[in-house]
Parts: sequence; C-alpha cells; structure tokens
Amino acid sequence: QVQLVESGGGSVQPGGSLRLSCVASGFTLDYYTIGWFRQAPGKAREGVLAFSSNTGSTYYADSVKGRVTVSRDNAKNTVYLQMNSLKPEDTAVYNCAASSSTEVNLSNYDYWGQGTQVTVSS
Repeated sequence: QVQLVESGGGSVQPGGSLRLSCVASGFTLDYYTIGWFRQAPGKAREGVLAFSSNTGSTYYADSVKGRVTVSRDNAKNTVYLQMNSLKPEDTAVYNCAASSSTEVNLSNYDYWGQGTQVTVSS
C-alpha cells in the first residue's frame, strides 16, 4: 500500500521552529521528487519547497526562503522539513507529496499525505 504520512505539526509562538516528517511506505522516496505544500484557510495551496535528489535541485517559495531546509533519511524512507523563524502567516495545513518526475516541479505529484497542521500564534 502506497502511503505518505506527515507528522510534527503543532502550535508554536512566532520565531519558533518545527520539524515536519514525511514517512513513505510502499515505495522508495529517494527515487521521487519531494514537495512540501501548504494551504491556509481561504487560500490556495502553495508550493513551499520541492527537492529532486536526481538533479540535486531545490525550489524554495519566496515566502519561506532562508527559513526552511529539507533533508531525507533514506534508511527510514523519510523526508524532513525544518522550519525556523516561524511567522503567523506560516499557519496552514502542510502536506508532503511525491512526484515520479525527476525534475523539480510543483504540479505533477503522484502521491500525497493527509497533512499536518501548523499554527503559529502568540
């Protein structure tokens, strides 16, 4: 069974940090381009980051550039999104997704996780 499961969301104060995890089962994450997306209430889904281990390329949305990093643990078939200096506008449901395209992209994803809520508030 192909599945992506996110975790690590929660409530933090502005300036805080969170590390989101995305665990894959049923396929090998390292063969896929990985994307992190978010959607806030009443807003369109936004591509936060996309990473291709095939090309070594990473896309960062301007809204998060300099505040997020991505890493993966192939042994655990897991990708992580480290988010620092969080702002209230980062509040959203965050989803990870896997694309069989070897190129970094934000529109061609085969598998999606169910999402994890991130809330940034004082």
